[in-house]
Amino acid sequence: MSRLSRNAFLALILVQAGHSIEEYFGRLYDVFAPARFVTGLLASDHRIGFAIFNISLVAFGLWCYFGPVRHARQSALALVWFWVVLELFNGAAHITWAMSVGAYRPGLATAPVLMAIALILAWDLRHVQAASRAAV
Repeated sequence: MSRLSRNAFLALILVQAGHSIEEYFGRLYDVFAPARFVTGLLASDHRIGFAIFNISLVAFGLWCYFGPVRHARQSALALVWFWVVLELFNGAAHITWAMSVGAYRPGLATAPVLMAIALILAWDLRHVQAASRAAV
């Protein structure tokens, strides 16, 4: 994995942390039924459930970075691709949702940043993978 990929991955996780904060203060758990359902599984107070879920998500991302990604473990590539797909879907869902109602929805401000970093990361991963295949 290239230095750009490692740095972009860390940036993706840090932006996800900011995205989660935006969603929390925008009370996503009150206005988006799937978020309300998931947070309700974790705690009766949706704010706490939302915090538990998102802290766990960001902690998992940081574990991925400081463990497999930073140490170039075999699982790193699969984990990074998982995050690329997750954040592309997440960003696209926020943008689509806001466009469908014609108004801001919690998470919209950071969604394009998540998508941009995920696309840069995907491009670099594909570029590095193609180069390594050509070298064999």
